[in-house]
Amino acid sequence: MPELSPRRRLLVLAICCMSLLLVSLDNTVLNVALPSLQKELHASTSGLQWTIDAYTLVLASLLMLAGSTADRIGRRRVFTAGLVVFTLGSLLCSLAPNLDALVAFRMVQAVGGSMLNPVAMSIITNTFTDPRERARAIGAWGAVVGLSMAAGPLVGGLLVDSVGWRSIFWINLPVGLAALVLTLRFVPESRAPKARRADPVGQLLVITLFGSLTYAIIEAPHAPLSATAPFGALALGSLIALLRYESRRREPLIDLRFFRSAPFSGATVIAVSAFASLGGFLFLSTLYLQNVRGLSALEAGLWMLPMALPTFLCAPLSGRLVGNRGPRLPLLIAGGSMTAAGLLFALFEAETSDVTLAVGYVLFGVGFGFVNAPITNTAVSGMPRAQAGVAAAVASTSRQLGQALGVAVIGAVLAAGVGSSSYAERFVQASRPDWWILTACGLAVLVVGAATSGRWARATARRTAERLEEAEIREAAGADA
Repeated sequence: MPELSPRRRLLVLAICCMSLLLVSLDNTVLNVALPSLQKELHASTSGLQWTIDAYTLVLASLLMLAGSTADRIGRRRVFTAGLVVFTLGSLLCSLAPNLDALVAFRMVQAVGGSMLNPVAMSIITNTFTDPRERARAIGAWGAVVGLSMAAGPLVGGLLVDSVGWRSIFWINLPVGLAALVLTLRFVPESRAPKARRADPVGQLLVITLFGSLTYAIIEAPHAPLSATAPFGALALGSLIALLRYESRRREPLIDLRFFRSAPFSGATVIAVSAFASLGGFLFLSTLYLQNVRGLSALEAGLWMLPMALPTFLCAPLSGRLVGNRGPRLPLLIAGGSMTAAGLLFALFEAETSDVTLAVGYVLFGVGFGFVNAPITNTAVSGMPRAQAGVAAAVASTSRQLGQALGVAVIGAVLAAGVGSSSYAERFVQASRPDWWILTACGLAVLVVGAATSGRWARATARRTAERLEEAEIREAAGADA
């Protein structure tokens, strides 16, 4: 890809951030609409879980395929296709006649979304080659997540209260079309020097693993063990088969050599933990504010501002810290704040007081605001630029898988605790185990972040990068011969 002027690089960054805004806004807006969906479409708790997890599961399953395909056939080409499919899926969601159709159309959305985030990150990585510039660009990228969290609940609440839940998908149409036009005009085409071959078997194993695991978790409170146990066994078998198969492939879907780098492995665990916490936190908060406190969608959106604004403000600060001092401090702040937020709810029932509820939201928002930039930066830093799409896709997959598992686990535990009682009667007590789970997720961010950001961890990253580059040189020499 030719060197771009500073102004053109910033424009490319803005276009990529528009795609992230599409995907991120869609999730936060939908969370506020869950109680309205529940009433209009007569959805159970598991039905609400599937409206979110059908999207995140397909997204997680296809992100690595999208990243490697973009490296092979062209990043702008795949990115453009993603914008078209995502916008079309949004239109279909707004027309869904029932819950099953909505879940199916959310999956169409996710197919398009899988072509956006990892490919956009790969475009950014190849556009901003200076490490500090790249860290700042990733910080701006992370700030868009905060923007979506700040704007999503408010925009979603306003639309749901005034027009209805279907209108939340309409906002994707103008943004998607604008991003499409700007991409065709300003984003240059780029691809990896060496194309990677497709891995259909690995892709099928990933889809089977993610789908069967999530199904077993979501349906566990409602179905007998004999119905869910086979899916759990299928998930375990798929994981074992995936690890054995991918380790033997010359060009795997998931390059297991990446995980020899402690920072990369740590970033994967942190991404799963942090986004599981986000998915569960939003799910619990939305249902509590509207179904227990009886707030409208807009009022619930306003109540989420103490969480959303710190995320928006802390994300660019985290990016600058990563660029200047490395990922360790942002990860420690993130893990500490998220753990403190979980403990506040688990030990002191923070939701029962306005003051403690707001403090808990602020703590979580600060933690989540600091966690995104070090995840992304660690995932792509030190990797050969030719593998940027795959490395970024693994990080993005970890985020989406974490969010899907967070909603699945938190929703299943909540459903089991509430039972046949009403939300208002049992919600606070039934959600107590959920808050301990979210506390454990925050603690994982803290501990793993501390363990994988030191001198030893950086040394493993350097050795891994050297081995990958040496392997690429040998493969290229063998191909030329």
